[in-house]
Amino acid sequence: MLSKFDSDKFRFWAFVSMVLLVFVHGYNVEPRYLQPWTAPTQAFNWSRYVEYLFANGLLRFRIPMLFAISGYLYALHDATPNRDRVRKRVRTLLVPYLLWSAIALLMYYLLETVPATRAWIVGSHTAQIDQTRMLVHDYHCYEVLARWLLFPLAYQLWFIRVLFVYNLAYPLLRRWIEGTTSRRVLFAVAVLMWLGTMDFLLFEGEGLLFFCLGVWLCKSGFNIDAPRAWLQPRKWLLVLLGAAAVKSWLAFGGQALMGGAVFPLMLVLHKLTVFSGLVCAWYGCDPLVRWCMARPWFLWLVPFSFIIYAMHAPWVAVLIDPAMDALGRGPGVELAAFVLLPVAILVVVIAFGAALRRLAPAVYATLTGGRGL
Repeated sequence: MLSKFDSDKFRFWAFVSMVLLVFVHGYNVEPRYLQPWTAPTQAFNWSRYVEYLFANGLLRFRIPMLFAISGYLYALHDATPNRDRVRKRVRTLLVPYLLWSAIALLMYYLLETVPATRAWIVGSHTAQIDQTRMLVHDYHCYEVLARWLLFPLAYQLWFIRVLFVYNLAYPLLRRWIEGTTSRRVLFAVAVLMWLGTMDFLLFEGEGLLFFCLGVWLCKSGFNIDAPRAWLQPRKWLLVLLGAAAVKSWLAFGGQALMGGAVFPLMLVLHKLTVFSGLVCAWYGCDPLVRWCMARPWFLWLVPFSFIIYAMHAPWVAVLIDPAMDALGRGPGVELAAFVLLPVAILVVVIAFGAALRRLAPAVYATLTGGRGL
């Protein structure tokens, strides 16, 4: 069983990770699609550097954190047969996935009928299907189906799809993790997939390692409260800041210095940033967790984690250009938009979620898989 503090810690990081996700998806330096090795095509300035430092550096521990928490909590409830848990996951994961994916498709279709909002969608490239077709109206029927089931316009939903696959595969993953030799093979493969940012069929490299790590932490009785000597957060904080700063600098000027060799180096620094960020967040922020979880206003916000996750994108990407136009596109506007647009979206989403939960709790429960009631 989890202690109350561990339970609070899981809830805290689930909520904070969703909030930080909004900011990462509000990244507005071209190109906006972030990979570990993404190099901005816009010239260096400090505003862009700081934005890149956070969006593609310091905040990238969130998804591994969520996969590790998911694996740990799933393994914690092994007393319930996996078949029964998968049935529950259909309601809590698969149904919300399909509903929110369909909602995004419908909203895009409607917004494309209005010239102004259609231009926003084209500019965001979030509906682009090839080099010439930028709108849902341009899709073939099978492409609409593929968007709904596998490649949602609400792109953050990939996490639910992958997590559902891991839950289905859990009995096999657990068996491998419990065996000494098979565990070593599994983690060797998972580490290689993660380091290489590779996927295999429905198993995604960014998630497999950390989901399995969460399962192992639970099954091994690893002390998740007190860091071992090699996991001291103060030491890893220096690694985090150094790796993220160097990688962000290389992103703007590395090609001129190193040519194509800069991209493998950026990948290594990115992975180092993710791991060190994970250690620092989990072991170094306990005072912040205790302070926040003792505040009534924060406890009121925490249940909106899922609605924030489900609603913020793709709208944050669609609104980036209108937000920067409204701010005037002068010096520092990119960083201002990077902060202000996510804050505005968080306010709107939480207000909508609170209203929907109060006025139509059954609808809210269906859309969130029963979370946050």
